[in-house]
Amino acid sequence: MTLRLFDTHAHLNLDPFTDQIDQVVDRARDAGVEGILVIGIDAASSRRACELAAEFPGYLFAAVGIQPNSAAEADTADFAVIEDLAGYPGVRAIGETGLDCYWDDTPMPMQHDYFDRHLQLCRDTSLPMIIHMRESGELIVEQLRRQDSVPPGVMHSFTGDWPLAEACLDLGLHISFAGMVTFKKSDELREVARHVPDDRLLVETDSPYLSPEPLRGKRPNEPARVEHTLRCLADVRGVSAESLAELTSQNARRLLQLP
Repeated sequence: MTLRLFDTHAHLNLDPFTDQIDQVVDRARDAGVEGILVIGIDAASSRRACELAAEFPGYLFAAVGIQPNSAAEADTADFAVIEDLAGYPGVRAIGETGLDCYWDDTPMPMQHDYFDRHLQLCRDTSLPMIIHMRESGELIVEQLRRQDSVPPGVMHSFTGDWPLAEACLDLGLHISFAGMVTFKKSDELREVARHVPDDRLLVETDSPYLSPEPLRGKRPNEPARVEHTLRCLADVRGVSAESLAELTSQNARRLLQLP
């Protein structure tokens, strides 16, 4: 049976997909993927996400933002571009935003500033946020706890432990798992995934990165492969793949305010 899937994080707006977007979308449809959120990482890729959402209305949706590792290279006017794009048809989220302590591309004070700006844009637009975390989960939680209100959103490609997941859940966030949860040495991450409440669980590919087992290392990753991550989670949680696919797709549509 073909699963009903929703890929909540894919970078179909980046170079690996420039000349094959139609084929990638066709393969995703054939694999049962019913929707894909295309994520911006800077002004140019956010604009491209909007173009793709217009090209494939009701199937591709856009998230617009400046990823923490892109913030240092952003022009002073780029965030105004993001604010403008946030009102475009097909835009269903703000981001990706957040913090990154792995790369040193952007000074941390600037990362905090951009994160705050995106959070305010979420409040202004009533759109959810897509949060990038890399060795920064505790800092993200601290910054969110300082907010007057925390918009709905998702910790994308979650890699933290259960106490971090609980803190994120307490803030009202969803938890999304990508290909890492399928890796052979990811037992601890799979244990976290086993405990995430049904109504907060999402799946993603983070295409073109993080190809899941049994395709690990084979790039570009693409939305059609989200089925592998979904089936891994279903096995961990002791439920059918069909029921979990339906559940996670409903969660995605609810978070993104889709029909």
